[in-house]
Amino acid sequence: DYVMERGTDLKLIVRVGIGLDSVDLLAAKRRGIAVTFTPDAPSPAVAELTISLMLNLLRSVHIANDKLHRGEWHRYLGRRLSQCVVGVIGMGRIGTRVVRHLSGFGCRRVMCNDLVQSANPNSGLSWEWQEKETIYREADIISIHVPLTLSTKDMISKSELEMMKPDAVLINTSRGGIVNEKALYEVMNKGHLSGVGIDTFEFEPYKGPLASIERCLLTAHMGSMSTDCRAQMELEAAQEAVRFFAGEELAK
Repeated sequence: DYVMERGTDLKLIVRVGIGLDSVDLLAAKRRGIAVTFTPDAPSPAVAELTISLMLNLLRSVHIANDKLHRGEWHRYLGRRLSQCVVGVIGMGRIGTRVVRHLSGFGCRRVMCNDLVQSANPNSGLSWEWQEKETIYREADIISIHVPLTLSTKDMISKSELEMMKPDAVLINTSRGGIVNEKALYEVMNKGHLSGVGIDTFEFEPYKGPLASIERCLLTAHMGSMSTDCRAQMELEAAQEAVRFFAGEELAK
C-alpha cells in the first residue's frame, strides 16, 4: 500500500513470479490498479528443485558433502525414491509437474490432494486423491505446493508434523508461513522426521534455528533460479505490460 499510495500514476503491477501474497490485492482494487503475474514461467524450475531436494534428503547427499569438506569420510545408507510413498499437496502448475517427474522413478504409490479434485497430471503413474491427514500419516515424502492464503497459513504445524512418520521427509518449495517454522524446529529437535527441505521462509533472508539442524536442507528461495525460467519470467511480465497499454486482455 505504501508504494501504491506514492505511485499516483500507477496503473498496473506485474508480479514477476508465481505468488501474489506480496501484493495487497484489496488496496490495488480500491485504487483501480490492475494486478497480474507470471505463474507459468518458474514452474518447471521449481518442480525440478523439488525432485532434487527429495533425492538429496533420501541419500543424505548434503550431509555427506558437508562432512567430506571437513575431512570426514562417512557413507550414509538411504532410500530410493522408487520405494517411497509420496504425497503431493497442491495440484496446480508445480504439483502436477512434480507428479509427472515422479513417473520416471516408478514410485510405488503417489497420493495427491487439492481443494478441487480436477487436476490430471497425465503422468502414466498410478496416483490417487487422498485427504491431507491420510498423506500426513502414510507418506514417506510430503511435498507442499499451495499458495499462501489465510486458509493455508500454518497449515502444517505441530499436530500435522507429529502425524507424520518418524522417518518421513517434508519438502516446502511453495511459500514460507505454510509450514510453521517454530513447530518444525521443535519436532525436528526431538528427532522426528528424517529430513526436511525448505526453500521458502516466513521472513527472508532466513536466520532462524532450523539452520542448526543437520538433516534440514535449506535453500535461499531459489526455486525459480534457472537461467531459462528467470528470462521467461521477465519476458512474460513485459508482455503483460504491452497487453495492458495496448488495451488488450491480460493473460493472467
